[in-house]
Amino acid sequence: MIDPGTRVRLRPKAGRDPWDVMLAGRTGLVERVEEDMEGQVHLAVALDDDPAGDLGPSRPGRYFFFAPDEVEPVPGKRVLVAGIGNMFLGDDGFGCAVAQMLADTPLPDGVEVRDFGVRGLDLAYELSGYDAVVLVDAVPLDAEPGTVAVIEPQLGDDVADIETHGMDPVRVLRLARELGSLPPRTLVVGCRPQTVADPDSGEVLVELSPPVQAAVETAASVVRTLVEGLVKEEA
Repeated sequence: MIDPGTRVRLRPKAGRDPWDVMLAGRTGLVERVEEDMEGQVHLAVALDDDPAGDLGPSRPGRYFFFAPDEVEPVPGKRVLVAGIGNMFLGDDGFGCAVAQMLADTPLPDGVEVRDFGVRGLDLAYELSGYDAVVLVDAVPLDAEPGTVAVIEPQLGDDVADIETHGMDPVRVLRLARELGSLPPRTLVVGCRPQTVADPDSGEVLVELSPPVQAAVETAASVVRTLVEGLVKEEA
């Protein structure tokens, strides 16, 4: 029996709807197990690369239904790489730029890259079901602008300070902990910014500063190395 939360690869039977056949070989997560009036079991599967994934947990058309013998479990862990930041505030958009670079990069099975921008609340809810998360963001490191570092955040006992927009990584993780969606392993790939526009000034900066722009490729390489280790890491 396949339970909710199992990652699967789709193997639809011959004669199915042409759209279902087009999904053959794709991977996804079993969200629900349902039984119809005739006693037939159906698995509601959300695709890993669903383009509607950024619409949040209530997005329409999220599920595809398959019989248990039309899927096969996929071994390994499920890892989310989440870009955080505001691309209109200069270097604050660092995480978004890294996520965009990684979007077309081959990554191990089970790794999903998403650009969450300033939607910290959505991110906190979406963390449920992942074994690990790598957040990518501009971070006030005690170093030169453009410096990239890997941080394993310590959340302490503080209660989450909820903001629907502009949440920093620690706030996101604290909220996820209170929601019960915090993955077992959390890492932050941060970069020291050089220029960040004041969100209250109305100023718009759509480009990263030179040192931070140069750090985007470095951070993407660091993320690739991290996720390769995370998908193989023992619990």
